[in-house]
Amino acid sequence: RSQPLCQPTASARTMHCPLLVLLLLEAAVAAEWEEPSTLEALAVDGQCSDLSANGSHCVVSALQLRGQMVAGVASGPGEAEIFGHPSASAEYPSYPGFTLMLVEEFDAPMDLDSDPIWTWSDGGLIEGAARFTKENIKFEDGKMILEMSDMPPSHAQPCSHAEVRTLPYKSRSSGEMRTRHNMFRYGLYEVRMKAPMVQPDAPETDGNFVATMFVFRDGKFKHWREIDIEVTGDSSGALQSNVIYAENAFDFTIDMEDSERHKMPFNVRTDFHTYAFEWLPDRIAWYADGQLLREKKGGKNIPKLSAKIIMNLWMFDERALFGGKQIENNRFPMRSEYDWFRFYKWDGDADYPCAGMGDECLTEDDRYVSSNNPCDGIPQVGTVFGRDPCKATCV
Repeated sequence: RSQPLCQPTASARTMHCPLLVLLLLEAAVAAEWEEPSTLEALAVDGQCSDLSANGSHCVVSALQLRGQMVAGVASGPGEAEIFGHPSASAEYPSYPGFTLMLVEEFDAPMDLDSDPIWTWSDGGLIEGAARFTKENIKFEDGKMILEMSDMPPSHAQPCSHAEVRTLPYKSRSSGEMRTRHNMFRYGLYEVRMKAPMVQPDAPETDGNFVATMFVFRDGKFKHWREIDIEVTGDSSGALQSNVIYAENAFDFTIDMEDSERHKMPFNVRTDFHTYAFEWLPDRIAWYADGQLLREKKGGKNIPKLSAKIIMNLWMFDERALFGGKQIENNRFPMRSEYDWFRFYKWDGDADYPCAGMGDECLTEDDRYVSSNNPCDGIPQVGTVFGRDPCKATCV
């Protein structure tokens, strides 16, 4: 007699489905899968749906199983390699349907010129007052510090590889740490951070700054894709969530943005808090200290392309059009502190990140004008509206 696909577990409330898992794995590897319109982050065998809740049999996403098999983690939990700089003694949380792939504890200084995953930006927003430099990214007491100074950058050249344009002179400097390549996509992105104080020992004083963790498609000129967590200088108790989505745009315009502002029950400048977003093919959800802030559902304007992970600190120019109107209150240096960062890959994504955190899986479009600074060794592939990108010299 043939063996059933699913068998009840001891609790009789979930199903164990070894044959179904094997059949789905074989089918998933043999076929080219298109993403369904709705995908849930389901766990593999042993995490099937509650039978009493919906009466269904073992519900497993074949696309997810394919992703796990390609990533080499379908054989069991705890076997996937964690990249970055995790702690050997830490026990990291696990989430059904996701695999922890990248951890930065910032316990020791990182060499951002030689790190295989992370680097620094030589950019600076065209509307911003600060230019990003490597020197403004610091590692102190188990933290990554982005320091905004009222001193101009010492080694900045007019050409910015990160912005793919010549930037005007900026009298202040700050830092932006980012991954080298557009190789991150669906998953859970978490950061534990503390926003700057506008003035020393004055957490309630408002000013102008933007402290972030986000994903961003580089270069933006073809496909501007961005999912943001932003803490701004206009409130000690607020957070902003954004999605930016556009095609063939040279500069930002407000119609590209889907943004919401969220009141926090704590002061974002006095202590560390955990901020996160979960990016799936048909859903983005933002969290603060584990509490759901916002959920964006449906395929419209949810990015499908891979991106870079970025953390930065900047301020607007003297117009103060974003980040806080009371820009005259700013005192320097201003420091945004990051305790740790984690990326959990969604098991349904069989394409990104590349195997071993390399760059072999990147497409030509993934590599489009994606250099971060003149020292990263990444060529500026392509043109910007028919013009060759500028080039700076590594010094």
